Amino acid sequence: MVNQRSQSSITNSESFTNAPVLSVQGLGRKIQNQWLWQNLNFELLPGERVAVVGASGCGKSQLLRMIASLDPIQAGYIFFQGKSIDAYYTPNYRSQVVYLHQRPALWEGTVEDNLQQVYRLAAHRHQVYKRELILNYLQLLHKPADFLQRPVSAISGGESQIVAFLRALQLSPLVLLLDEPTASLDVATANCLEALVAAWQKEDIQRAYLWTSHDSAQLQRITHRQINLESNE
Repeated sequence: MVNQRSQSSITNSESFTNAPVLSVQGLGRKIQNQWLWQNLNFELLPGERVAVVGASGCGKSQLLRMIASLDPIQAGYIFFQGKSIDAYYTPNYRSQVVYLHQRPALWEGTVEDNLQQVYRLAAHRHQVYKRELILNYLQLLHKPADFLQRPVSAISGGESQIVAFLRALQLSPLVLLLDEPTASLDVATANCLEALVAAWQKEDIQRAYLWTSHDSAQLQRITHRQINLESNE
């Protein structure tokens, strides 16, 4: 069985006093009738940058997928902005609580086609493509504007991950669930994506994220608190 522990290293100058963006209560996850963890409880407050850590196989990805409403809740409850996630239309919820991992799936066409395609989905038809925002993000990533015209069939794995990040962040989500998103990237690209997430968060003080990584140095740079999934055995 796995329990949950939180260790905080928030400095005195950082204050998170608003209501939680996300709240997890009594959450449980099992695989083949064996519980990975039970009675998991924590809150994600506005502006927080939180690492989810633990040994391989302890269920970090499963936790993020459950919060993203990609896997069913087997025990317990998840609340987003004070309401059960079951109360939300799932596509709308997933546009505000976005799961990103290291193997993105892209549509055929150019990079910009991929970014614009999102707005053809029913859940996002009320929004408009923000090219200026994307160009600002590309500057942070040290990418030229003509990157948007490149076919996705001709870009690298790291560039595919950049497209996935841009596609998600353009929707202005409130929470990012980052599941080893830079694990297969070179250091320069990983650093650029860290900067991109930091820029996204600075745009709105309510935004927060959970990040898993086997790179402890990365987690020290980009998070200020940890949620530890630990085995009792």
